[in-house]
Amino acid sequence: MTITTLAVRSTATGPNSGVRHEEWVAFVVLAVASTLHLECARGIERRREMAANTSPHTNLKCLWIFAALLLLPLSLVIPLVVLAYTYSWFRVYGRTVAHRKVFSTSTYILASAAAAAVLRAGGLLDAPRVPTSFWTLLVVLAAGATWWLVNYALVIGAIMLSSPEATAREALGELSDQLVVCAGLGLGVAIAAVQMSYPWVVPVLMVTVLALHRDLLLPQYQRAAGVDDKTGLATSSYWASAVPAELARADTLRSTVGLLMLDLDRFKEINDTYGHPAGDEALRAVGESIRAEVRNGDLVARVGGDELAVLLPGAFESEILEIAERIRARLVDLTVSVPTADGGTAKLDGVPASFGAAVYPDVASTMDQLVLAADDALLTAKRSGRNQIVVARPNPPAIIDHHPDEAEHDTSVNDGR
Repeated sequence: MTITTLAVRSTATGPNSGVRHEEWVAFVVLAVASTLHLECARGIERRREMAANTSPHTNLKCLWIFAALLLLPLSLVIPLVVLAYTYSWFRVYGRTVAHRKVFSTSTYILASAAAAAVLRAGGLLDAPRVPTSFWTLLVVLAAGATWWLVNYALVIGAIMLSSPEATAREALGELSDQLVVCAGLGLGVAIAAVQMSYPWVVPVLMVTVLALHRDLLLPQYQRAAGVDDKTGLATSSYWASAVPAELARADTLRSTVGLLMLDLDRFKEINDTYGHPAGDEALRAVGESIRAEVRNGDLVARVGGDELAVLLPGAFESEILEIAERIRARLVDLTVSVPTADGGTAKLDGVPASFGAAVYPDVASTMDQLVLAADDALLTAKRSGRNQIVVARPNPPAIIDHHPDEAEHDTSVNDGR
């Protein structure tokens, strides 16, 4: 932190120690733009992060931070970094390991301080520092390279220390990921140049930023995570790799992981009556309904034909039951138009499901035990009348018996006989 402190003091005691009006305007524009970017991209960011447990997690916050470095004193760049990661904490990453986000914030601040020192050493003492000559371009490029190197080295070092089982190849990540970071830094220079002369054009560049995010980062996420073609949910292979990662995080935090397994009731009848295209359409609608009811950061996957799973990091039994009940009620009321074999359409009034719930480490100490507990609870729900939520307990499971036509819901305990 000494580098950051010295850099802040150096900025604060420089020839123009006061923050000028135009710098405050630039700060507000960049803060709003980076927040909008994070909000628009949050749908894939959490699951991309989960796919990068032992390699650097690439994001494009750097483009706003590097633009700020060229336009603002370091004393305003640091609050922008903190703002970006604070917003990400609440809206993008959800319940995740706190010290990792604090560390990521620190790496951005240290990288920014190092880059600011390079800019000052190159003679660019005061903002704006947009390159206007060959020399200033070299200085800005050197600052960008310094920013990347400091941040990259700190992240790799942290990965190697926290995950000794990770190989050097895994810790270094993919070269294409680092090219994305370099592209972000380059775009940051362009945004700074536009902001300096034509600040109202910056919102137009948001389209470019979002296109870059989607076209470069989304395919990486899809390759790492895998997306089921029929439902848009995570595939069973990605889900199987995400569960142990979340259990490891829970051990680190001394927290919990909830698991919901659900199976559509009488789904075979839909396929037999209307055909498999109708079943596919019903699955898509169910997947959308489930995603609408879970929390940001929860993982919804298709693990079988009509069997779906929801992974809920940090959730306790009461929260899992609340989410499960919301999903159950939504599926009961779900109306889906499906194609029929004769070329027409039919309307399905309700696609109910049975639920099995389990909580780690309350009823399991391993992934296999957790999945088995949730599966057993799901089987109990099926045998007990369907359209129910059953909670796995060491002995016996608890059945949350729901009937849509009743005003109140009863709770009973299955004795296992």
